[in-house]
Amino acid sequence: MQTIMLKAKLHRACVTHSELEYEGSCAIDGLLLDAAGIREYEQIHIYNVNNGERFTTYAIRAHEGSGIVSVNGAAARLAAPRDIVIICAYVTLSQSELLNYKPTLIYVDANNQIVRTSHTIPIQAA
Repeated sequence: MQTIMLKAKLHRACVTHSELEYEGSCAIDGLLLDAAGIREYEQIHIYNVNNGERFTTYAIRAHEGSGIVSVNGAAARLAAPRDIVIICAYVTLSQSELLNYKPTLIYVDANNQIVRTSHTIPIQAA
């Protein structure tokens, strides 16, 4: 049996560009991609905190250290500059691979600079 698991998450990234006439995809600062372990052209899911839109595209590499998160092509209608998004990648794992599996979680500031990394989501008390 295979299970789909969260591979990586860029938490609360800020959209810097929205390019409707671009070929497609989402350009992401190369340092963020590397930290999360997301490969160029890998499928990603984007969850827009501002408007609730959820969509799938693929990652392309933007210049390292640029802070760029550019939503391009048709998806540009679903996210605008300054929107806060959560970008996730998923992986399919076997039962044996699940035993010690932990995702990579990258937390960024308002300029899309890494402030913290983790492999677990902290539980908040009610």
